[in-house]
Amino acid sequence: MRHRKKIAKLGRKPDARKRLIRNLVTSLIIEERITTSMGKAKAARSAVEKIITKGRNDSVHSRRQVAASVYGSKAVQKVFDVLGPRYVDRNGGYTRLLKLGPRHGDAAEICILEFVDSPGSVSASGKDKKK
Repeated sequence: MRHRKKIAKLGRKPDARKRLIRNLVTSLIIEERITTSMGKAKAARSAVEKIITKGRNDSVHSRRQVAASVYGSKAVQKVFDVLGPRYVDRNGGYTRLLKLGPRHGDAAEICILEFVDSPGSVSASGKDKKK
């Protein structure tokens, strides 16, 4: 049975797709906010949520697993020193997608992928609070 085997191919071969998602995840971890297309953001969101869940438990094994999923030791260190403790009480849902509309060049749907409860996020600045 092929149930639930479909993944977002993003117009790339498997190796290029893995590198793309790994780059997006690393950029999101370091910058805490990236602007990208909707398809890429949805693909990166599931990967980054799994990495943050591993970052909640600081062990050698989980550090090695995260290091295999991101580029650079700076990102690994941030996952375990900043992001893991920040979301230790949260049961998933660490990221948010904000739609920005179509891109001017090719009309691709653009969105912002950011961490929930991060300093500088939209809800932290108070823009989406109801009055």
